[in-house]
Amino acid sequence: MMQERELEFARNAIRSYLQGRPDSADTAEGILQFWICWPDVVPSLSVVLTVLEGMRDACEVERGNVGGRTIWRAAR
Repeated sequence: MMQERELEFARNAIRSYLQGRPDSADTAEGILQFWICWPDVVPSLSVVLTVLEGMRDACEVERGNVGGRTIWRAAR
């Protein structure tokens, strides 16, 4: 079960990353590994996917397809 603390941490980290690097784009796996400096054990990918879907619903990020992979970036 996902902890609200992990979701909030990931959401804030992604927002912060994109504020500093607005042209960045990556897969959910890349975001999990490289955009977020987790304080403890890295959670499952489902945490990041849940956050990204919520941020997409709020029009903060968008997803696209590049070479058959789903890529996430700041909404344009």
